[in-house]
Amino acid sequence: MATRLLPENIDFEGAFPALSRRLRIGIVGGGRIAVTQAMAARLSDRWEIVAGALSSNPEQAKSRGAQWFLQEDRCYSSYQEMAEKESQREDGIDAVMITTPNHVHFEAAEAFLNVGIDVLCDKPLTNVYSEAADLIKLTKSTGQVFGVCYAMSCFPMIRQAREMVKNGAIGKVVQIHVEFMQDWMIPDDVGEAAHVKWRLDPKKSGSTSCTGDIGTHAAQLATFVSGLDMTDLRAEMHVCGAPKPLEDTVFMMTRYEGNVPGTLMATRIASGNRGGLRLRVFGSEGGIEWDMENAEQLKYNKYGQPDSVLSRGQGHGIYPSVERFVRTGRGFPEGLIEAWANLYTEFSMAVAARKDGIPTPEGWLNYPTVEDGAKGVIFIEASVESNTSGGSWVNCQ
Repeated sequence: MATRLLPENIDFEGAFPALSRRLRIGIVGGGRIAVTQAMAARLSDRWEIVAGALSSNPEQAKSRGAQWFLQEDRCYSSYQEMAEKESQREDGIDAVMITTPNHVHFEAAEAFLNVGIDVLCDKPLTNVYSEAADLIKLTKSTGQVFGVCYAMSCFPMIRQAREMVKNGAIGKVVQIHVEFMQDWMIPDDVGEAAHVKWRLDPKKSGSTSCTGDIGTHAAQLATFVSGLDMTDLRAEMHVCGAPKPLEDTVFMMTRYEGNVPGTLMATRIASGNRGGLRLRVFGSEGGIEWDMENAEQLKYNKYGQPDSVLSRGQGHGIYPSVERFVRTGRGFPEGLIEAWANLYTEFSMAVAARKDGIPTPEGWLNYPTVEDGAKGVIFIEASVESNTSGGSWVNCQ
């Protein structure tokens, strides 16, 4: 019988419990985002990276695997081979991180789910909704854990904002505004870079570039914090920089449940903006504002009272359910890698609980799921439909 991973008596109100061993994870795709995720997985102290399909060329797969300190027999030249062989090993991987270009996500995720290996997949989940729907069905039929890498929702102060909205700190939500501004596509020759080419290739990136890549982060964050699903949108897509086959900018009017209005903007042609993800949620009694470039702080206003700024850390108005994501004391900064690590921590809890056959309380884990990934694909398809029709309102549920 397999060793239990989680302790017998779990304090679901406190910090996430330690595991009896580190979980084993493999990597499909070996680009820049894989390096980021690997750092985060290690930082969580709950995962060890033991296998990878880092190149379709066998020799490159081995040489890249050596750079990751992988055993030679666990350096695979295809995700199909990796899924098959790892599922047959007694010390096989517990889960896989899929960090490939978008067009590979569906088939890779399907291959691992079919052999009983849990999946954490980059976003967008797939390029078309029919594939996303198939992954939902497969996840439910296999009982596997499936997470999606909307890591921005794992910043502690975003979790704080979500709890505050849920607990009525700003009253009834009346407006939601979110934007993601970057400037790295300004150079005319940016499309020649290897990590950019596929993002501008419809065969790999799908029907959008900016919308599917960073626009989905903005949409997921707005829904995650407000607790309201987006119901309708009207979108205009633009190429504001050098000519490109896909958009570098998108502007939207949005509506959420209860007919709550909002806006969403995303661009890579905003000079001076690098990590310009900003969220503002206004309610009948106050509002909250968060800026990823100042991720440690959350601005909170109660109408008619002085503004306040909450800081990441222990106490000082931070909810206990948020404190479990805090690693360093107040004033000692944490950032994006730590947010990714929070995602890997929650994902590890879900994987361990499934393996141990332990049901988890509602609200204990809030990592983005395959259903959240599918909502992102619906959002992309609705955005394209609206833009194609000249900016008409389109349902995105």
